[in-house]
Amino acid sequence: MKKIRLGVLGTGAFAEACHVPGLQSHPDAEVVVLCGRNLARTRAMAERLGVPEFSLDYEQVCARTDIDAITIATPNVAHAIQSKAAFAAGKHVFCEKPLAMNVHEAVEMVRDAERSHAIHQVAFTYRYLYGVQELKRRLMKGDIGEPYHVRVQYASWEGVKPDTKIGFREKRDCAGAGILYDVGSHLFDLIGFIVGPIEAVAGSTLLIPRERIDHRTGVLAQVETDDIASAWFVCRDGIQGHLFASRATPNSGDKAYIEVVGREGALRASLSRGSIDMLRVSRSTHPEWELVPLPAEASTGTPHCLGAMMRSFVDACIRGRLNSDLDASFYDGLAVQRTMDAVQESACRPHWIPLEAGIRCHVSDE
Repeated sequence: MKKIRLGVLGTGAFAEACHVPGLQSHPDAEVVVLCGRNLARTRAMAERLGVPEFSLDYEQVCARTDIDAITIATPNVAHAIQSKAAFAAGKHVFCEKPLAMNVHEAVEMVRDAERSHAIHQVAFTYRYLYGVQELKRRLMKGDIGEPYHVRVQYASWEGVKPDTKIGFREKRDCAGAGILYDVGSHLFDLIGFIVGPIEAVAGSTLLIPRERIDHRTGVLAQVETDDIASAWFVCRDGIQGHLFASRATPNSGDKAYIEVVGREGALRASLSRGSIDMLRVSRSTHPEWELVPLPAEASTGTPHCLGAMMRSFVDACIRGRLNSDLDASFYDGLAVQRTMDAVQESACRPHWIPLEAGIRCHVSDE
């Protein structure tokens, strides 16, 4: 069988931790070229990961006739233009989240994908957790009865530590938004994946003004993107819920999770790249959280979702279609983009209900 030959665009941490090794873990895939912006960094990373070729020209990489597919692990601002080049050359495309900088870009990316008739997939890693998949299976089976509430949360101090440096995610022109796009994209995707499309949303974002060292220039610069994003949403069938994503607050023990509450109980799945992969159940008659059995692979303590996600893309290229029960397409990326942009719009014109000052309650003795 002919191997799927791939080019990887991007030389950041996630390209090194996920894209290249994940693709290389598939027996029918071969990463033939790594593309970056810095010659020394790109060459060194290619040598380190055993990629035979490197390049600084993404258009040239996309145009190569000996490459079947492209994966994009670059800052958000580059996703649209790089995917356009790849689709125009007839390549299958795997793109990091968020899909784009805004809805307009995401719509154009979907149109490019449709015109190409190629595979298009978005890197929504949490879908590949065993606990998330089992939560969805049990929900569909009716294990906790009719669902009525969803709570999804990610909380960490990582964005406000004194030694934190500014990268592309802290710059509005490179990322579009901060925690809302970086983690909120994952969380909004999970909501749609597990309980169905979000039909309405209202939210807010918060930026904590501060300066940090820019990791590229070495000088102090302002953090420009949001640190906290919060949203209330309504899904089909009237299911309501709340999302909270933060890089500036402590957590209560679970850094990240999704919880679905139904008439007969609740299921809570941990969220990570796979190092923590658990599912717990609670019922009104037995409120203590109890572990739900998962496959042994869930307990390895390794980021197993990364390899599973990249292998799923290779499998899709081989079979000619995504696994519609698991993989996320550009259509899913666009749905998430619409939701996040709606949160940003809501945050710009919040509808707060003022409480009148000085009102006293008079309790009658009668």
